[in-house]
Amino acid sequence: MDFSYWKKQSPDTPLFPDIEWSKPENRIQAGKLGIVGGNKLGFAGVAEAYSVASSSGVGQIRVLLPDVLKKTIPAAITDTVFGPTNPSGSLTKDAAADLAMLGGWADGILMIGDAGRSSETAILYEQFLHDYAGKLIITRDAIDLVKNSSQALVDRPHTLLIASFAQLQKLFQSVYYPKVLTFSMQLTNLVEALHKFTITYPVSIAVLHRDTFIVASGGNVVTTPWDNPMMIWRGNIAAKAAAYWLWSPAKPLEATSTAIIAK
Repeated sequence: MDFSYWKKQSPDTPLFPDIEWSKPENRIQAGKLGIVGGNKLGFAGVAEAYSVASSSGVGQIRVLLPDVLKKTIPAAITDTVFGPTNPSGSLTKDAAADLAMLGGWADGILMIGDAGRSSETAILYEQFLHDYAGKLIITRDAIDLVKNSSQALVDRPHTLLIASFAQLQKLFQSVYYPKVLTFSMQLTNLVEALHKFTITYPVSIAVLHRDTFIVASGGNVVTTPWDNPMMIWRGNIAAKAAAYWLWSPAKPLEATSTAIIAK
């Protein structure tokens, strides 16, 4: 079988060193990232993403949070917009203008999660998914909030999903893709499935399967041995991927693959 679309990356040697070399030295040229997430019970993912994106070299970062968090946000998060909150402590549909303004300002938006399970927040996120045309990175429980718009999600260009395997399974099912994903499937079968899926749809996908981190975009696939899943579940990798994608805007596959092993 021809696996010419599949490249394998060592954890200590980037396949695409030019991505690291193209990192702007001047923060003014290093892009603007908008981060949205958090609810009254937590904003750990937002805080982690802010810190990681900043240390990765993003030029400017702005965060949209529920206004219920005004008194608890750490001083390190300096540029914050607070949107209206519903009784469950999550952003309401009335935050649409704030989210649209963030999208207008930013070069890319990271939906980092910790957003709660509110149906209002789901509607807000889904509407933004339809209206916003820029780079969009979605991860953690933010993926669950847009599950009712799965078809629009996979049809959307400039979109990177950093998903769990279970989330990827549900995504394939919800768009009626004729391939069943199982936790026991061989890596070669998953790589082939993602190769075909990202030829069919313009979305880019990153997923951890056992001890391998897989990135697929435009039919091309990169795999990297990976033994630190908490970096993904905390939002660290999504923030790095967002940062690297800002300065390599035409290369989501290469940017994400490089970000995972960046020191």
